Amino acid sequence: MATNIGMMDSAYFVGRSEILAWINSTLHLNLSRVEEACTGAVHCQLMDATHPGMVPMHKVNFDAKSEYEMIQNYKVLQDVFNKLKITKHIEVNKLIKGRPLDNLEFMQWMKRYCDSVNGGLVHSYNPLERRESCKGGKEASKKSASSQSTNKGVTAAPKAQSSHNARRHDVTSVNPTTQAIKTSKPSAVVPAYDEQITELKLSVDSLEKERDFYFAKLRDIEILCQSPGIEHLPIVGAIKRILYATDDDASVVAEAQAMVFHQQKEAEPLSPIAEVSEERTSSETQKRKNIVNVDVDTAGITTLSPRQRLSDVSDVHCSGSPLMTY
Repeated sequence: MATNIGMMDSAYFVGRSEILAWINSTLHLNLSRVEEACTGAVHCQLMDATHPGMVPMHKVNFDAKSEYEMIQNYKVLQDVFNKLKITKHIEVNKLIKGRPLDNLEFMQWMKRYCDSVNGGLVHSYNPLERRESCKGGKEASKKSASSQSTNKGVTAAPKAQSSHNARRHDVTSVNPTTQAIKTSKPSAVVPAYDEQITELKLSVDSLEKERDFYFAKLRDIEILCQSPGIEHLPIVGAIKRILYATDDDASVVAEAQAMVFHQQKEAEPLSPIAEVSEERTSSETQKRKNIVNVDVDTAGITTLSPRQRLSDVSDVHCSGSPLMTY
């Protein structure tokens, strides 16, 4: 039983025509667009057809016009999901807007789920009888019945007209035939335009979803850059420079890179190797100074004359040094 299916599942590649044919045949309705099911009443009855007696149909409103009434239908549907332990999230705020793409995706999921239960077979289910207890259910059944009878009448009228015109003379039958062709042209053109309009709506909805997705990402980055701990960092400033750029210019990225590079150059510390080399140089210089001083003292002693040396010895003897006592 499929409750959560991925966006790349084959269920999301089912076309609108197949979805509408499935709804109309299962519930005996005459929907021409998927977004007509945005009230949530159709979803409730589809679940009732899949799980008979599980949905309280007396709480379902097929005549829902306002968003409040539609939300009540989706509450009934959510209660059924909870009873059946279905974890599918219902995006009510999007569905009640009547957008074709959102309603198509949810209805594709509904078809996949209903097909996974008992192979999609509905035995001894009377949708007209079950709708009688709903608010606006009888009117919905009457509309579908009247539209079906109208379609039958439209298809039967040309047959009767053609048989009646066949009995007439060929000259008199020319005008009705041409009139029938003229009147049939607009009816053939209008569905084509409706299909194009629906496709355009679907593409617009897809673009809006993609736009909202990337805008939310940029907003998250902006909030992160405004954090007190990192707000004044150079990398954050470079990111803000790109985020708040008003023109589409490649120099903005170059400026941001320059900001980061300049800060890295200023904050670059001395390496440990350089510090060790400086210490070694200073220590070697000090050693050289000490060696030079020792050499100077030695040279001074060797250059003294014998008389100066005797005077130094007499100075030591006079001073009472223990080395000179006999």
